[in-house]
Amino acid sequence: MANNSWMKARQTKFAAYTAVYVLIVVAVVGVLNFLANRYNKTYDTTSSKQFTLSDQTVKIAKNLKQDVSISYWDQPTQFQAAHDLLDRYKNLSSKIDIHYEDLEKNITKARAAGVTRRGAVLVQTGGKTQEAKSLSEEEVTGALVRAMKTGDKLACFAEGAGEHTLEDAERTGYGQLKTLVEGNNYKTESINLLQKPEIPKDCTMVIVGGPSRDYLQPAVDALKNYVENGGKAIVMLDPPLKFAKQNIDENAALLGVLSTWGVTADKDLVLDTSGVGQLYGLGPEIALVSSYGTHPIVGAMKRLASGFPIARSLEIKNGAKTTVEKLFESTDDAFATANLASAEIKPSPADKKGPFILGAAGTFSTGGGRFVVVGSSSWVANTYLRLAGNRDLFLNMMNWLSADEDLISIRPKEPEDRRLTMTRNQMALAFYSSVLAIPLLILASGLSVWWKRR
Repeated sequence: MANNSWMKARQTKFAAYTAVYVLIVVAVVGVLNFLANRYNKTYDTTSSKQFTLSDQTVKIAKNLKQDVSISYWDQPTQFQAAHDLLDRYKNLSSKIDIHYEDLEKNITKARAAGVTRRGAVLVQTGGKTQEAKSLSEEEVTGALVRAMKTGDKLACFAEGAGEHTLEDAERTGYGQLKTLVEGNNYKTESINLLQKPEIPKDCTMVIVGGPSRDYLQPAVDALKNYVENGGKAIVMLDPPLKFAKQNIDENAALLGVLSTWGVTADKDLVLDTSGVGQLYGLGPEIALVSSYGTHPIVGAMKRLASGFPIARSLEIKNGAKTTVEKLFESTDDAFATANLASAEIKPSPADKKGPFILGAAGTFSTGGGRFVVVGSSSWVANTYLRLAGNRDLFLNMMNWLSADEDLISIRPKEPEDRRLTMTRNQMALAFYSSVLAIPLLILASGLSVWWKRR
């Protein structure tokens, strides 16, 4: 009897322990599940941080002053793909709310919202709605920026003197730049300063993109008066090359105005012999930049290089009414040749040694005028716009000029093409090793263990 009582007490005690353990496990799992739902955290192990939101997206989300609603419209079977991106936005700020809408079950609601296709992403804030063109960070963040900012901003591109043009889709055109600028809350317009030497009042800024012919004095005066009276401008000037098939005028009148502002554009060609450009498949004619100043335009560029093809060096000093700062400079291994009539790259004792300033920004002490000068114009052409940090750098210039400093950052990355290319022999080796060699090795190991234990 005593033994039975002892066994019953032991069983009761064991059952109590088991119940307590089960309750503890259930409680721990419940708490972990609650925390996982409340704080959805992920860790990106990809080398290119493909699944990490960009600096710009993080900066915008952290500084939100009003609630943002992002809605995704599609079939429920497609929601998971949207979760992978949009949930990352929700994790950045409590002011961001994400909605997943079944397009087929909410047809009238979709029509009221202006949804016309599957996979639509709508960003709403402050009574304003913008649609992302696709389910990508670049498009969603672009829609968020457009929804947050009020008023239209107009970027006026000068033409008529051989500048790069917005409608040109060839290598040297600005067609891709037009798409990039318009996707970041700006409108674009071409203005011909030779036909009508006047800058429209609705221009937020004027962009001079590498004129190959001299500006007439009225056009120069129009640009001068515009900036000195509070306007904003980006002036990009190439070296005055004297090749047989490419002859670029010196544009002395325009250079004279820049000099009074505190920027002197030297008549030289900067060549980069550091060898860094070879990492990008580039030659010495493209000056690589990884050294930036402290100006707000380049504050976020420390981790990115940028490249400037056919560039000239700049000298800067404060003008009578301006404060001028260096933006970026070439490597120490660069040299500048004054021989602009020869395509041969050959250093000589007369060449200047680097580093050279390639970009500068200035502000007028009165009137609020701002300007940026770059010694190259092809760095934002179709061929080079997406080279390293070029597009971020140009948009940062625009943001600074239009007083949108809160948007200055590194923007969303494009998906990186990391396909694996294999030869026929490599493919055969991969096939036989995975289909034959590894299974046979496992089988042999099993037989060996069986043989020893039999």
